[in-house]
Amino acid sequence: MTKIPDLFIRAEHADLIKKLNEWDIAYHQNDAPVVDDATYDAAKTRALAIESEYPELAANGASTHVGAPVSEKFTSFQHNVPMLSISDVFDEHDVADWFNKLSARDIFIELKVDGVSYSARYEHGKLVRGLTRGSGVTGEDITANLRTIADIPQQLSGTFPDVIEIRGEVYMSRADFMALNTAAAESGDKVFANPRNAAAGSLRQLNPAITASRRLSAFAYTYGELSSRDWATQSEYFDRLESWGFKTTRHWAHRVDSMDGIQKTYNDIMMMRADIPFDIDGLVLKVNDVATQEKMGARANSPRWEVAYKFPAARAITALNSITIQVGRTGVLTPVAELEPINIGGVLVSRATLHNADEIARLNVQIGDMVIVQRAGDVIPQIVGVASTTPDAKPFVFPDTCPVCGSHVVQDAGMVARRCVNTLGCPAQRIGELEHFVSRKGFDIDGLGTKQLELFITRGWIQTAADIFRLIADHGQELRQLDGFGEKSVANLNTAINTARDVDLHRLLYSLGIPEVGDVTAKILARAFGNLDSIRHAPGWKLKQVDGIGDVMAEEIVSFFADEHNQTVLDDLLSQIHVRDADVTAPVASGLLAGKRVVLTGTLDNYTRDDARDILERMGARVSSSVSAKTDIVIAGADAGSKLTKARELNITIWDEAEFSRAIADESNPIQAQ
Repeated sequence: MTKIPDLFIRAEHADLIKKLNEWDIAYHQNDAPVVDDATYDAAKTRALAIESEYPELAANGASTHVGAPVSEKFTSFQHNVPMLSISDVFDEHDVADWFNKLSARDIFIELKVDGVSYSARYEHGKLVRGLTRGSGVTGEDITANLRTIADIPQQLSGTFPDVIEIRGEVYMSRADFMALNTAAAESGDKVFANPRNAAAGSLRQLNPAITASRRLSAFAYTYGELSSRDWATQSEYFDRLESWGFKTTRHWAHRVDSMDGIQKTYNDIMMMRADIPFDIDGLVLKVNDVATQEKMGARANSPRWEVAYKFPAARAITALNSITIQVGRTGVLTPVAELEPINIGGVLVSRATLHNADEIARLNVQIGDMVIVQRAGDVIPQIVGVASTTPDAKPFVFPDTCPVCGSHVVQDAGMVARRCVNTLGCPAQRIGELEHFVSRKGFDIDGLGTKQLELFITRGWIQTAADIFRLIADHGQELRQLDGFGEKSVANLNTAINTARDVDLHRLLYSLGIPEVGDVTAKILARAFGNLDSIRHAPGWKLKQVDGIGDVMAEEIVSFFADEHNQTVLDDLLSQIHVRDADVTAPVASGLLAGKRVVLTGTLDNYTRDDARDILERMGARVSSSVSAKTDIVIAGADAGSKLTKARELNITIWDEAEFSRAIADESNPIQAQ
């Protein structure tokens, strides 16, 4: 009996398809992805799972969808043979499910190059038309652009069919990508996020001269329409491609006949991924025998005889070239790994945090090692392990003096971090403090970035936060004489500064950089005390009575406001601004989450962490950053880690994103929810 999807399932599926369509247009048509591969894959996997359980939703769903509609700015042509996509598999179990159903176990493994697909039609050996994938049925005419790419021959060599459509991937090597972005930054042009975007943006140009000016490369790997065929296997087809003048990924290709062979190849390529000079996001596993391929055929949008074995989007292996030290706003020295650039989840990563000296020792990481780098959502990339080492690897020696000001470095009793003792004189600490002050969750002053703050600090115009509000009055004339600061930009900066003079109490508390006080704690303090004076003079015992304020946090708050230097700086700041008191008499929410202690962990597909926190707080929840026995609900997204594990150990209620979304809907429609 066919299952009938309920209202929630229909709504969830419709929302997923809407997002996938929007993301496909951004990726395929606009060359400007708005989500990373992990987010896209998770949404598509969920949509396919729903369609598998409720087939009636599959008619216009993810299982029939390929690419995106062609752009109206290009002439379009129909593909005589559709350009289908490849079904993705993400783990060894899924690969085994596919492999064990095959009658032929001869598998040809190719790299899945992270570029943009093309189809080049040849008639009597001459290139006559080039198309993008487009919708899979119709593609955009990019013939003139393909002619500018040296790896795509204008005339085939040797013996070839009278008609053949060669299909493959246009890409940009990492070295060419870095050179392109460096030149673009120097000339003030658009800087691309990653090589795939650069390749797509370069190929889909109305002016072929722009395409020609970019160093694009191309591989060929399959075919569409053809008039005849004299090869019996995919590996023999690679022979033909190379004889005709195309480049292939044969150097990295493998033929295997077992699951062990597939997994070994997968692991080996993962290890050498950083050494491959272009981005890949997985392997393509193909039944090698072409007759078997034709017999197996295709589903609505993908062949049955091949799958894409995707690499984990959040992890990659690359070389650790060096370790540098960053000095933060509190004087803490943080080691930073300088990496051989590698694409992780759609972002080219060249740096990652190593946290502290103890973490370097725990990982036993040395300069020259091949390291495992992890990136999830908005989390800063970090090294999570060593994949391999070499005899030439060198240990890192943590400095005992500050690399910025040369002052002594200390490690306080009971603390892991090492910090510079020059609290008032170290330029790095001053810049960090002011960056935090003007950040979005603080005073949110547009136009005061790191570069501007460094300039103003160097000139002596800004020493403390209060100086920001005196900047234009005291140094406006001098400012207008500097490059990049015309009358309009100075006026805009002045407006931004004056707008920030009127600030909410919780924003002020956050901006002060009190240790242990983030934006959540700042809101808790503001709601509990209402005004700044009450917080400034609150004893530790009173602070600890507030739910969410622990012993360490209370001590840090009392210590901060007791410090004479901090008092002077704060009083000077208060002379320049107006602080809006918090409403401590606001009625308590009475909905599903009213009074509940909620913890967010992992990456949500449809909400940023800040958006989710704001929604929860409006629903009356108390959002915490740590899981304890007092926690009521943990909302877990993708890549949730230790917080989710602890929640399970404590038998705390766990919601996924769908349950969170339903709670929001119920809150918005209380009658329906009843």
